[in-house]
Amino acid sequence: MLPCIDWLKAFLALISSTLITRGQNCPSSCLCPDHHTVDCTSRGLTRVPDSIPLDVRRLMLSNNWIPWIPSDFLVLYSDLVYLDLRNNSLSQLDPGTLSTSSRLVFLDLGSNNLTEIPSGTFGESRSLIKLRLGNNPHLNMVGRDAFTGLTSLRELELERNGLTQLDVNILESLPSLRMLRLEGNPWLCNCHFAKMFVWLLENQHKLPKGMAGIECSLPADGRRVPLNLLSEDSFRECRGTLTLTDYLIVIFSGISVSVAAIMASFFLASTVHCFQRLSKGRGEDEEEGND
Repeated sequence: MLPCIDWLKAFLALISSTLITRGQNCPSSCLCPDHHTVDCTSRGLTRVPDSIPLDVRRLMLSNNWIPWIPSDFLVLYSDLVYLDLRNNSLSQLDPGTLSTSSRLVFLDLGSNNLTEIPSGTFGESRSLIKLRLGNNPHLNMVGRDAFTGLTSLRELELERNGLTQLDVNILESLPSLRMLRLEGNPWLCNCHFAKMFVWLLENQHKLPKGMAGIECSLPADGRRVPLNLLSEDSFRECRGTLTLTDYLIVIFSGISVSVAAIMASFFLASTVHCFQRLSKGRGEDEEEGND
């Protein structure tokens, strides 16, 4: 009996030691105020530390010089709910890097050197509630499906970037959106912005600074004006303007109609020819019968 008890004690001690080590394995250059928090803020880091506990839930890496995120990062840290990468040197996000997290709720990628948010960047991160992408001065492109799948996203920050236009379908794909920041971008009030303007009018309650906080450049003279000074009539010249998609639809429709007309003409000509041959054959048979 005693050997069994001693074996059980040793086994329990080993499990306890493993669990404690797993929770307390803190990177040497960081602070770990509790078992699930790692604070590496302002440590002069040039890459993500290797010895982060696998059960970390809050990871703060802001104010460093980190240029990239490993593609398997969120695969390793599946319990992560809070990730702060603000004010680093990130210039791009590898496809799939942020699309494997099922628990991430807060993500801050603000104040970096990002230039583009490609489609599919966040995959099916359905738990994400707050996403900060502001203060990336070179960010001038957001893919049409960049935020597809973020069904729980409530707060999206895109302020003070380099955006001149944004596909309104990007915002329409966010059913839970409650707050949107767009101020400080060099928006162009051209026909590409017309649908965006209408959406903003209908959703201005989601803008913390209202329409007055967003400015755009007028096509005529480049003068910047707050959106609250504009109306739908400001874009009336765009109502008869066709987009590239519209032109492609028109061209495709024209080609389809032409092909259909050619096929119908061919079928009709073939049918007439067959009837003519049939009538001619019957006429010859009748002449032979009379003879």
